[in-house]
Amino acid sequence: MELQDYLNVIRKRWMIIAAVALVTLGLAAAYTALTPRTYAATTQFFVSTSGDDTTSSLAQGNTFTQARVKSYSQLLESPKVLDPVIKKVGLDTTADRLASQVTSTIPLDTVIIDVSVTSGSPASAQRIAAAVGDVFPQTIQEIERKQGQESPVKVTVVKEAAVDTTPVSPKPTRNLALGLVLGLLLGFGVALLRDVLDKSVKSQRDLEAVTDRTILGGIAFDTDASAHPLIVQVDPRSQRAEAFRSLRTNLQFIDVANPPKSIVVTSSLPGEGKSTTTANLALSLAETGLKVVVIEGDLRRPRLLDYLGFEGSVGLTDVLVGRVEVDDVLQPFGRTGLRLLGAGPIPPNPSELLGSANMEQLVEDLSERFDYVLIDAPPLLPVTDAAVLSTIVDGAIVVVGAGVAQREHVRRALDSLEAVNGSVLGLILNRVKAKESGGGYGTYEYDYRPESERQRAKDRSPRAQRRPIASEDDLGPVTPRPSTTGARPGVDPGVEPGRATTAPAGPQPQQPFPAGDSVYR
Repeated sequence: MELQDYLNVIRKRWMIIAAVALVTLGLAAAYTALTPRTYAATTQFFVSTSGDDTTSSLAQGNTFTQARVKSYSQLLESPKVLDPVIKKVGLDTTADRLASQVTSTIPLDTVIIDVSVTSGSPASAQRIAAAVGDVFPQTIQEIERKQGQESPVKVTVVKEAAVDTTPVSPKPTRNLALGLVLGLLLGFGVALLRDVLDKSVKSQRDLEAVTDRTILGGIAFDTDASAHPLIVQVDPRSQRAEAFRSLRTNLQFIDVANPPKSIVVTSSLPGEGKSTTTANLALSLAETGLKVVVIEGDLRRPRLLDYLGFEGSVGLTDVLVGRVEVDDVLQPFGRTGLRLLGAGPIPPNPSELLGSANMEQLVEDLSERFDYVLIDAPPLLPVTDAAVLSTIVDGAIVVVGAGVAQREHVRRALDSLEAVNGSVLGLILNRVKAKESGGGYGTYEYDYRPESERQRAKDRSPRAQRRPIASEDDLGPVTPRPSTTGARPGVDPGVEPGRATTAPAGPQPQQPFPAGDSVYR
C-alpha cells in the first residue's frame, strides 16, 4: 500500500479510529483513577574511607569505595538492614515485602547511594526512609569493623528524607497521553484490518482493482432516490442529474465509428440501482432529441415502469408471443422522443422468451427505428436472463452499486458475460459513498423467483398492482432462437406477422401457473 492508500483508510474509517481512541483513553483514565496513590521519600548516602592523605592512598581509597558501594546498594534491600528498620518504625510486614518498596541507585563514577522508599502515604514513606538513614550507616560500621579496630569505611547521610505530598504513581498526564497514542495506533490498525477484509466496491479505485473495463461514470447516492427516482426530470440541475448527462456523453463516444444502438443494462446483484439508472439514462438521451425506446426486460420482478409512473399490464411478453403488435403497446413519455415498452404478464419461462428469435427480431426492428434501445435486465448472478440478452444486443452496461456489490460479485458477473461472448461496453459506479445496501429487490441470495401476489400487493401502491400472471395457454408458442449462427428465422409464413398461431383473439381469464412449475421450486 502507498501513502495515499493509508490516508484514504484514515479518511474513510476515521470514525472507527476515533471510537477506538476514545475507548482506550477512557480505559487509561479509569486505570489512573482506580490505581492507589503511591508516594516516595528519598535519602542520600556518601561513602568514604579513612587512611593516609597521600595521593596514592586517596586514589586507592577512592577505587576501593567505588567497588564497595555496589555491594552496599544490594545490602540496602537485605534483611540485615530492613529487619531493624521494620522494628524501628513498627511496621507489620516482612523484609521481603519491604524490599519491594526500597530502591537504591548509584550515579555513575560516584560513591553516592540514592535510596527511594515508596508507600501509600507521604508520612509512612518519610518514616521508612528516615529509619533506613539511621540503620544503614550503623550496619556498614558493623560489617566493615575489624577486630579491635574501627571500620575504615564511613557512610554519611547527606540528604535527609522529607515528606513529599506529590504522588509518584499514577501519573495522569503520562497515562492519558500514552492511552491516546495507543488508542490512535490501535484504531488505525483496526481500520486498516477492516479495510483489507472489506471486499465491497466503494470507489472507482476498488472497481479498477477488479477489472480494466471502461468505467463510464459515477452516480452519487441520493437518499431520496426511492421517492423520486427520475432525478433528471425532478431536479435537472442537481449534481446527480449532471452525472447522468456525463454518462450519456461517455456512452455516445464509446465507439464513434460503430456506435452501439441496442444496449442491455444489468448488474451483478439486486439493489444496485440498474432500473433507476436505465430510466435516467434514457431521459438524458431523449433530452438531446434522440429517439429512445426503453424495454422492461426484467420479466421476473419488473420495476422500471413503476418508477416512470406507467401501466404495464400489456407489454413485451404479449409482443413476443404475437398477441399484440409492438406499436400498440409502446407508450410515449411526455413530448420527448422516449418510448416505453413494459414487461407485460410475468411468464413462467423468462429466459426462453428473452432468448427467442422473436426477441432478437424485435430488438433488430426497434434498432432500425430508434437511435437507442435500452433494455432493463435482471441481475446477472441470480438468473441468466441478462446474459442471454447480451447475445442479441450490441453491448451490455453493468451497474455496480457502491457498498452493495462485492469485488468477487463484479468479477463473476463480467465472467458470465464473457462466457456467452457478450460485449461489455462499460461499467457504471452507482450509489457512490453509500453506506446502506437497501434496494427494491432486497437481498437475492441467488434466488430470483417471482414475488407472490400477496407480497406484491403489500409492497406496492394500488396503481402499481398491474402485473398479471400469464398462463401457458395465454402465452402460446414462441419461436426458439437457433443455437448456430446464420440468418435469423422469421415468423411462420402461414401466420400473420406478429401473431401467435394459438393465441386467443380476445382477452382471456388469467390463470396462475401450475403449482409444479419450475419457477416455484
